[in-house]
Amino acid sequence: MDSKILIVEDDLDLGNLLKQYMEMNGFQVNRVFNGLEAFDELKHNAYDLMVLDVMMPELDGFSLARKLNHYYPELPFLFVTAKNMREDKLAGLKLGADDYIVKPFDADELILRIRNILKRTKNETKKINKVFNISLFSFDYKNLLLKSDDFEKILTEKEADLLNYLCLNQQALIKREDILVYLWKEPDFFNGRSMDVFMSRLRKYLSKDPKIHIESVRGVGFRFFVDGDSVITNS
Repeated sequence: MDSKILIVEDDLDLGNLLKQYMEMNGFQVNRVFNGLEAFDELKHNAYDLMVLDVMMPELDGFSLARKLNHYYPELPFLFVTAKNMREDKLAGLKLGADDYIVKPFDADELILRIRNILKRTKNETKKINKVFNISLFSFDYKNLLLKSDDFEKILTEKEADLLNYLCLNQQALIKREDILVYLWKEPDFFNGRSMDVFMSRLRKYLSKDPKIHIESVRGVGFRFFVDGDSVITNS
């Protein structure tokens, strides 16, 4: 299947040229004009990579990158921008960008850089097999398996996604909306009811160990923690 790329570029002509050239090179491409439109697009469609401008109205590229790090941490992105100061490049890379290309640039070079990023990220995805040690439990995210010495359960994908998110955010106060956006891409009422069901199931599975807590914080969200211990990840 062709890789899907989202271009976030407010310059109409450049955005259209990038879209056409990427499509000529076999990519499925969509383009939006600012960070707010990009974030809304991600709620409805999945992409393999994003190409971001830095200077944009509504929500600039750096601000969008911060939101990507929070809500879509596994989505690779690169900056294509006229900002060529060393400080700007370092700022972009510190935000997790996989590359930073300064305008004007060679279109073929951009395509090669995109292919390199996609190749690397797909290889990394194949290798990842996160296993969380949660007190007496072992949680194999890739294989949806939660087990202890006297318990074993194959989770649904949504249960596994939810437990993975809790493990990645252990000890922190997690807002309901953040979980809903992470799991369903939008925080509507019906998804919220579904999340509560999955949360109840996880509490039931983990109740065999009284050290493990999924604490409800009224009007805000949840906090996941283990008494006197930390969730350990082995990859």
